[in-house]
Amino acid sequence: MSGGPVVAAPAPGRGPDEATARRRFATVSFLFWFPIGMSIATGVLLFTERGMGLAAIAGFYAVHSLTAAAMELPTGGLSDVIGRRPVLAIAGLLNLAAFTLVGLGAAGWAIALGMGLMGLARALSSGPAEAWYVDTVHAHAGPDADLRTGLARGGSATSAALALGTLLGGGLPWLLGLVPGLAEWLADATGGLVIPLSVPALLGALVEVVFVLYVLSALTEPTRPRAGVRGVVGGVPAAIAAGLRLGARDALIRRILLTASAAGAALAAMELLTPGRAAALMGTAESGALVFAGLACAGFLCSALGSQLAPLVARFAGSSERAVLVSLGLVTFGLTLLGLTAHSMSPLATATAVTGYGLVYLGLGAAGPNENDLLHRRVDASGRATALSVQSLSLQLVAAGAGLAAGTLPPGPLPWLLAATAVLAGALLWLRRAAPAKPLLRSDQRGHGELPPENTTPSTPSTAPASGGTAGQLPDTETQETRPHARPL
Repeated sequence: MSGGPVVAAPAPGRGPDEATARRRFATVSFLFWFPIGMSIATGVLLFTERGMGLAAIAGFYAVHSLTAAAMELPTGGLSDVIGRRPVLAIAGLLNLAAFTLVGLGAAGWAIALGMGLMGLARALSSGPAEAWYVDTVHAHAGPDADLRTGLARGGSATSAALALGTLLGGGLPWLLGLVPGLAEWLADATGGLVIPLSVPALLGALVEVVFVLYVLSALTEPTRPRAGVRGVVGGVPAAIAAGLRLGARDALIRRILLTASAAGAALAAMELLTPGRAAALMGTAESGALVFAGLACAGFLCSALGSQLAPLVARFAGSSERAVLVSLGLVTFGLTLLGLTAHSMSPLATATAVTGYGLVYLGLGAAGPNENDLLHRRVDASGRATALSVQSLSLQLVAAGAGLAAGTLPPGPLPWLLAATAVLAGALLWLRRAAPAKPLLRSDQRGHGELPPENTTPSTPSTAPASGGTAGQLPDTETQETRPHARPL
């Protein structure tokens, strides 16, 4: 924070090496998203089996979304104040409680509480793991180290976890139902609390235990100064205020936030409109749900492939900025294919729509690591998790509005084409290269309280600025340690 002690930044060459950091980041990403994937296929069916109506189920998901959106910035700031590892561990414990409540809860209040806790955990987790990875790589190899490869592997691990979790969550209750008398035995032994549809959520709770233990043991980071209540209360609002100024102070970050909004519009259309098309194709809701689960799994795999290809796309395009442009162009093309085939169920139209579905996720997967590579070169460790939270908030808010808009439009090509137009607008932002980042003034070269220039990127000075706050240099909500990161065990 302003007026805080000036300490040396971590020296390059210390802490876990880049390969170790990539592996741990990918593992954490997989363990966090795998239980969520298991809940995708069975969530609505489980709540229905518990006797909840569609209006109540919609309310449960609204509790999740609103909690995540409301807490996105405060929890990002919390990570920048108290550290990445404790915030991720708290997120895992909240998800442990959430999946237990959802799996065992028979009352509406218990399910709503579980969904709220899940939303809070989602907000807590939106930046710390990636911020830990970038901090670790910068500490070991310096600020010019390659980030795209690790970010791509993290994105691939997330997509793979969702794909595998969706298949397992959808197939496990079906497999349990094949065993004669097992469902009845589970219900009798637990007083009706455990049924086959609740098993994926309870299994997810067990995975959360593994997640918490891995985070506490593997995500080593420098010891931070003890953060008291006064420090947290004072530091988090400063980080939030700086995060809200990101887009206004830096043109490149503004592009990234607008691109995240465009991605939110695309995802809202995909998630809202695809299940209905699958049900119409198959003729029944049950068969449509099964087809959608398989299609969603394929989409996550395409996203994982896109993330893996992100560094190659950047090399082929010539830069991360051009890679984002190419990737969003692919998303636009996929959405257009889905729109043009919306009124037809012929084999050719269906194959074209499936191709478009895959292209959307492939493009989004390739765009993400390149966007975040640019973002991390524009902000420093003191506000990295906050910046990621602002990015996530941009996506979530636009996704919510786009979903409501798509739901009010008549079915057919129009909702798809409007989403394609939004993504195309986001792609066009990247036609011009952003101005090169200017080096920050050292604290001894500017007056007290003087801000660094706009469009800045953090350099690696020997001392951290004592005050400031632009897109490139957020308020110093965490003091840089002079001690190196711990060596991996």
